[in-house]
Amino acid sequence: MITARYMLDTNIISDVVRNPMGRAADVMHGLNRDDICLSSIVLSEILFGIQRKGFERLTRLVEGVLERIAVIAYDDLAGRHYAEIRTALEKQGTPIGATDLFIAAHALSLDMVLVTNNTREFARVPGLKLENWLETAHKGQ
Repeated sequence: MITARYMLDTNIISDVVRNPMGRAADVMHGLNRDDICLSSIVLSEILFGIQRKGFERLTRLVEGVLERIAVIAYDDLAGRHYAEIRTALEKQGTPIGATDLFIAAHALSLDMVLVTNNTREFARVPGLKLENWLETAHKGQ
């Protein structure tokens, strides 16, 4: 059973790796381990990023962060949300990027708060709950 309340976007993980004493890392460390997760889509983005850069030190840092976070597989319910969201946004003429659409659909399908530094884009998705741990105080504590 999934108990996580927060799904972290790629840019939040990147910030935690770059700034281990920063605001996002501080919020993350203040939560129970079971409260946060990653979409398998976000994991794919992160792994691509570290492979592309090819820095062994960066790989170790990222893996150190990832080992503490559950990864949730993208499933058929998320796929259904994807179709609904994409249809609605295209009808409104306000589409979002393809990867962001997958991430939004996944968070929405699990009724989780998406934690991102890209709230402007994700705010177009109806019903998606958002927090930016880099800008404001964490609301869930």
